[in-house]
Amino acid sequence: MFVRLTGCNLRCTWCDTAYAFHGGKKMSVDEVLTRVDELAGRALSEREKDAGWKPALRSERHVPLVELTGGEPLLQEEIYPLAEKLIAAGYTVMIETSGEKFVGRLPREVIKIVDVKCPDSGEADTFNAKNLDVVDEKDEIKFVISSRRDYEFAREFAREHGLNEKVKQVLFSPVFDDPEGKWKGLEPRQLVEWMLEDGLPVRLGLQLHKFVWHPATKGV
Repeated sequence: MFVRLTGCNLRCTWCDTAYAFHGGKKMSVDEVLTRVDELAGRALSEREKDAGWKPALRSERHVPLVELTGGEPLLQEEIYPLAEKLIAAGYTVMIETSGEKFVGRLPREVIKIVDVKCPDSGEADTFNAKNLDVVDEKDEIKFVISSRRDYEFAREFAREHGLNEKVKQVLFSPVFDDPEGKWKGLEPRQLVEWMLEDGLPVRLGLQLHKFVWHPATKGV
């Protein structure tokens, strides 16, 4: 499940979650944990209690994986105790971050998916190079790619910094067409052909929910 935090200090040209820049619902760390337990099947919601459900009825629905995302989740100081408490509760915890903030304060057990912004994002040169010193064999480095220029940047960055020796996976993810026509995406097949031509040891990352549901659908 996703815990999406409000707020981001970057403005990527192809951002598909601009709705997370503002708004949201203010919750304490413990309130978030309670809601996660409910959605994960570990605890009953008030509605389910009123309906006479028993915890055993939900045991097969237990969801063990929680991903912290945004916006930019590292902008909120409470992200650190939240991650610690989720781990202590037995969840596998992942975080998606823009790469601009230092990820070294997070508990080591957190699986970090760290972006490196490519030139066409409009946020090039925001990557915090110190992150390369603290990611490890369970983490991932991700490049969101919208053009040949982005691809070449990602290819050379990965080679220069030996990313395949630092992290579990290097992800190349093509930008998806904006449903409202605000930006043009990159055909996944085109990206794959470039990757195969260069024999890159990287993985293609697709936003599968945009193939399963309408690309603008929230909460899926």
